[in-house]
Amino acid sequence: MDEDLHTHRGSTGMGELPGPVTEKIQISLKLDSEHPLTPHAPATKYYMALVMGDLRSLQVLTDRYYQDVNLVFEISKNELEWQVKSQASYGLSGLWSLEYKRELTTSLCLAARHGHAACLRHLLRQQADPNLAPGGRGPLHEACLGAHTDCVVLLLEHKADPNLRSDEGLAPLHLCTTQDSLGCAKLLLRHGATVNLTTEDSGETALHVAARHCLCDHARLYLHHGAHIDAHSAQEETALGVLCGQAPSTGEGCLQLCQLLAAHGASINTLDETQRSPLHKACGAANATLVRFLLQHGADVNALDYGGVSPLCCVLQSAAFKRELQPHLTVQLLLNHGSRKIWPPAFTKVLNSCASIPEIIEVLFNSYTQIPVSEKWAEAVPEEVFQHHQPFYESFFRLAGTVRCLQHLCRSAIREKFGSKCHCLIPLLPVPKTLHDYLLLEPEGVML
Repeated sequence: MDEDLHTHRGSTGMGELPGPVTEKIQISLKLDSEHPLTPHAPATKYYMALVMGDLRSLQVLTDRYYQDVNLVFEISKNELEWQVKSQASYGLSGLWSLEYKRELTTSLCLAARHGHAACLRHLLRQQADPNLAPGGRGPLHEACLGAHTDCVVLLLEHKADPNLRSDEGLAPLHLCTTQDSLGCAKLLLRHGATVNLTTEDSGETALHVAARHCLCDHARLYLHHGAHIDAHSAQEETALGVLCGQAPSTGEGCLQLCQLLAAHGASINTLDETQRSPLHKACGAANATLVRFLLQHGADVNALDYGGVSPLCCVLQSAAFKRELQPHLTVQLLLNHGSRKIWPPAFTKVLNSCASIPEIIEVLFNSYTQIPVSEKWAEAVPEEVFQHHQPFYESFFRLAGTVRCLQHLCRSAIREKFGSKCHCLIPLLPVPKTLHDYLLLEPEGVML
């Protein structure tokens, strides 16, 4: 039984304003001899009733045409995708063909996806199978993806498997990825979901997923139910490592989750398969808040990964793409906690990548007692960057061939004496805060 459903999308041509274009979506029901349909059964009306949550129409259609509510929808769209053919038919090299995208789903999956609990209840009363997943995801997966708690309740009450894996190897708990899905996660665990079940491909647990999406309440729930705090994924990442690699989120949620994991015994210096620590990842993300927390809790400031890259190098490598995060704050923290400095001949490379962030150049340069300013340094600063930050770079290049001022030399002597304790000893000195800031390499915008 095939019918066509027409939808509209915007399309833009050369020099034209966006206008409507009709996309043809074909809705069909996969039938066999055991599941005959009444002639002229309106497949599209059935589909639309499920998508729109039209319970009255659904009741009429299931009573008149679709007594078997476990029929499978096949939805064909005008979206092309590459599909691989079997090696058995086409040899070891296989064969890829460009075909129209198709989706297999069920009435229960459609109702759960759109959060229509009343329609879901009606279908379940008509003996819909809560674990049928012809398209790779079952109704419970769909409900958790949409954070539809009321739908999750109904499905679990009708014996939906809380540990059912999708074709992607994901259990419903792995799909609780938003704050609104906390209720879904609680229900799943209450009905027997395995909290330490891993995804098939990446080997991540629900705690990894909570860390990736910075879901502190989810993580607290999973830990309460026995989640392994240092469970390693296929890439040897722990939840803490995953969290530290994410872009800083707004608010305090990211820090709160980091504190929660540490309070439950998460290893601060655990390494992934590339020997990168959570500190490497937080530095690469220019997340100064997490960097400060990790350093305060014993993170190795000079750890090297397999490529010989330190946390300081991580932030310098990514700084140009994270200017809005003020990456110089991370550089300051590392240097004030005893990070090894950049090899002086490599300063040209730093200018190549970080010239547009003069605060980083100032902080790094001031961490040395004396470093000769090379003529090549001026060539490494693009002209437009120089013009945009002219006062700073003019003062910077004036230092060529000169000795630093006595004030800077005193700063260097104090910092050398305090070493990796600069961050905690300098604030204890009985001097004004402006002098504290100077000793802690706070950038001033000009070089003296």
